[in-house]
Amino acid sequence: MKPSLLLPLLLAASPAFAQQSLQQRVEAGFAEAATGTRFGLVVADAAGTEVVAVNPDGRFIPASNTKMFTTATAYASLAGLDQPDRSGGAAVRIEGGDVILEGHGDARLSSAPDCKLDCLATLADAVAAKTKHVRHVIGDDTAFPDQRWSPGMSWNNIPSRSGTGISALTLDDNELAIDVTPGAVGAPARVALPLAYYSVDNRAVTVAGGERRIGYEREVNGRVLRITGTIGADARPEPLRVGIDDPAHYAAWRFRALLEARGVKVTGAVSARHRALMPGDDPETRKGAPVARAPLQPTLARLTPPPLAEDVTIINKVSQNLHAELLLRRVGLRTGSGSIADGVAEVRAMLEAAGVPRTAWDLSDGSGMSSYNRAAPRGTVKMLRWIAAQPWGAAWRASLPVAGVDGTLARRFKGTALEGKLFAKTGTLNATNALSGYLIAKSGKILTFSAFANDVPADASATRFLDAALVAVAEAN
Repeated sequence: MKPSLLLPLLLAASPAFAQQSLQQRVEAGFAEAATGTRFGLVVADAAGTEVVAVNPDGRFIPASNTKMFTTATAYASLAGLDQPDRSGGAAVRIEGGDVILEGHGDARLSSAPDCKLDCLATLADAVAAKTKHVRHVIGDDTAFPDQRWSPGMSWNNIPSRSGTGISALTLDDNELAIDVTPGAVGAPARVALPLAYYSVDNRAVTVAGGERRIGYEREVNGRVLRITGTIGADARPEPLRVGIDDPAHYAAWRFRALLEARGVKVTGAVSARHRALMPGDDPETRKGAPVARAPLQPTLARLTPPPLAEDVTIINKVSQNLHAELLLRRVGLRTGSGSIADGVAEVRAMLEAAGVPRTAWDLSDGSGMSSYNRAAPRGTVKMLRWIAAQPWGAAWRASLPVAGVDGTLARRFKGTALEGKLFAKTGTLNATNALSGYLIAKSGKILTFSAFANDVPADASATRFLDAALVAVAEAN
């Protein structure tokens, strides 16, 4: 058992602890955390009675717990999540000699050589079968307004895979894999860039030993990737996954290469076509006015991705930021223009149906990368209990990580009463930890919970205190 999870057991050994209520024991455990850490926790039984409540209506940064709000709204507002995604697939058309590659919000389009489903190569085959000569290759992501980053996301995340650009035309998760391997001691590290979308300024140095301290920098919308730091001569390769700022341009760039590999001559340039964010993209500005939509253009070919329910599982199990942001915009297309504000309006409708007070939440994105997001434990538990009562509730719960088994909880709660018996969404951001979902207590009762820790000092961690509190709850019920 991890030392961190011994806390409730060690405390239980003391006579004073035995006389305390569960509420007091949980609060005593939280008091052991680093000074300044702010906790919130609500645990409720099947009837909605609160078993534990610590700062229940406090407003906390939820980090990736935000993904629960997004994915539940998708189930609540979109029909046919378990059916092939016939509205989101990428398409291609030829317009006056130009090839237009259109995105419609699918998160899983792939250019991998071993791609079997939802493949960019399928669209390249369609063009090659039609013509062997085209002019420009244009990536079109105008299905959504151009909002590549959400309000409140830290600028330093932009070059990383956690902050890659959001676009209706998404390819290969809008990221590039780069391998950094050691050279001789004192010599530059070796940098392998499988696709030359970026140029590399390599400043990484090989040193003796086995340490790896590799970093990278890139200006926003820049195409020069600076590799920095050190890597030991005995170290394993250091894989980097770098974000892409203009996904529509990258997809068109990649599409050109696939066309040329099929004997299609491209005489023009690669470019991207975006749709600027306008006042009408905000539901508050529209005030119920209908959304003007561009007429659909005839396409040469269009892909049908797998069901969105499968992507919900990816989002919740591994906490995939890009996919969550795309899903929020897909939800926003139901009655709006596909803007962030339209997606949040759909979340609000779901929360109103669940009876969650408006004071219990504020959201600025779909993934949890925004520091503007807020959620209260009591309101989050109310949402989770409402979800459990919906016809799709069991399917949604199955998308959550399982303690000690898979996803972002694969290594947590091992050897405790909650291994295999806690189903919850994790959340980690600067100075923030979160965990919300369902657990099976020692008695077999199913409890709903939401736990947050904010303002965690940089050299500390609150995860072990949240986990210990939930183990104590499970043991006591």
